[in-house]
Amino acid sequence: MAIRAIRGATCLTANIAEEMNDAVAELIDQMMIRNRVSSAQVISILLTGTPDLTCAFPAAGIRIHGLTDVPLMCAQEMNVVGALERVVRIMAQVETDQERSEVHHVYLRGAEVLRADLFDDSGQSGQSGQSGQSGKDAQGA
Repeated sequence: MAIRAIRGATCLTANIAEEMNDAVAELIDQMMIRNRVSSAQVISILLTGTPDLTCAFPAAGIRIHGLTDVPLMCAQEMNVVGALERVVRIMAQVETDQERSEVHHVYLRGAEVLRADLFDDSGQSGQSGQSGQSGKDAQGA
């Protein structure tokens, strides 16, 4: 079994705690489903929020989702001029038998623009795990 990082991001329409909790729970749920990961396989999760998100800690959405025994860490994203606003990013470290190229990174609610290289013209994920090919991410995804 290997340790892999699964990345994801979601956007909020407003700086509202309930929306943040719902969006973060939806994101971690999709990250786990798409990668066939159980809660027992999650080692730790790093969450960041853009500086305009001050309503709640993103980790609260993870706890509400039921991951109560997983170490979580929240941090503020860099305040870069022109960056996408109201974004929560997640990087989950998990134990899995998947190869790095099989990992599905998940971007929801408008965050797909952060990693356009992972999506086809219809907005569907066309690649899995190949997020490092270009060597750089759009807007620090």
